[in-house]
Amino acid sequence: MIPRYAFILFIILFSILSKLRSQIHGNQLLKETSRKTDSIITKGIINKAFPGAQLLVAVKGEILFHKTYGYQTYDSLLPVEKTDLYDLASVTKILGPLPLLMKLVEEGQLDLDVPFSKYWPAWQSKKDKKELTLREILSHQAGLTPYIVFLKEVLEKGKIKSRYIRTMPGKQFQKQAYDGIWVRNTFEHKIFREINRSAVDSIKEYSYSGLAFLLFPKLIEKVTGNSYPYLLRKEFTFPLNIPSLGYLPSKKGFPNSIIPTELDSLYRKDLVKGYVHDENASLFGGVSGNAGLFGKATDLFRFMQMYQNYGHLDGRRYLKEETVKEFTRIQYPNNKNRRGLGFDKPLLDNALKDLKDAYPAPSASAESFGHSGFTGTFVWADPKYQLVFIFLSNRVYPSRDHRQLYELNIRTSLHQLFYDYLDKL
Repeated sequence: MIPRYAFILFIILFSILSKLRSQIHGNQLLKETSRKTDSIITKGIINKAFPGAQLLVAVKGEILFHKTYGYQTYDSLLPVEKTDLYDLASVTKILGPLPLLMKLVEEGQLDLDVPFSKYWPAWQSKKDKKELTLREILSHQAGLTPYIVFLKEVLEKGKIKSRYIRTMPGKQFQKQAYDGIWVRNTFEHKIFREINRSAVDSIKEYSYSGLAFLLFPKLIEKVTGNSYPYLLRKEFTFPLNIPSLGYLPSKKGFPNSIIPTELDSLYRKDLVKGYVHDENASLFGGVSGNAGLFGKATDLFRFMQMYQNYGHLDGRRYLKEETVKEFTRIQYPNNKNRRGLGFDKPLLDNALKDLKDAYPAPSASAESFGHSGFTGTFVWADPKYQLVFIFLSNRVYPSRDHRQLYELNIRTSLHQLFYDYLDKL
């Protein structure tokens, strides 16, 4: 008969060996995943999808993989570093105005289902807008005009109009769009008027529009009586301990290098670096709801981890669980609209698609959510798999015409690699 202590010792040794085998297996899987990741991103650099990039992947709240590739530009002078700040483009939407809107909704200061014109009175006189709700707007179901190029208002035959732009600041020109480009303080009112007058499609179906995000910072300020950047810092970036996530990084003196975006031959006549790439956001002085945030990979990880935890991180609750679940839920699936409220979601039949046709990875769960950015950024969280995926690049360097990031299906392919890793653990 085996003594009891010997049996207990056997169980302990068996458990240790099992954990060791599992750890060895996991390390081998991660090495293989890393090798495949290196191959995909290196192929992207060779094919000039971007001069450099970085990838951060976290599982169960812990960073599993964080690696940088290539250089800031094709001259190969400055290698990409983990602390580099990126122009997040449309990822701004879910990290800037959206969390503040979520907070105002849960506090009862905004209602998703009453006419938005209640909060934006200029729409009360617009027949095609007065009944639109915040829910419809945030889920891109309202029929709003997809995009307006406001830059055309400040350019005439390739030259900048002095009525709206000056080369030096002045009493009426306090908003800096770039070095030597100062925008008239009241220009935002012209933008608001054009949005107020813009057409609305009578057929209510999914159509992506970023116009309302240009209004949201002003809306937030009207409702709260506080400045939008201040509230974002107070409620989210400072308590999340990510002060480097914010607007106007070139004015803050951070030691972090800022990744350049596009060589602009039309408006700024320069390689854009340290100022927002998006022209509409630049005309707001770089502080906008549609674009303008800069941040590093670990900043984005903490924000997306908070979302993935349904509003909670490190012992602090930032948003109610039911709020995050509502905003990350598909709102109009019967209208073939995959969107949540502000958040992007997988294609409705994503799990059935091949890798080349999927968005994001085919294995991403229906509970997952995130957003992409025009400059080559992508963030995604999946509560089912406890997977946070952050991809950062400057694919618009030196020109936005570079579309190899999409054509090579780089982000989706990388995303799927880590689902495959989890499946094989």
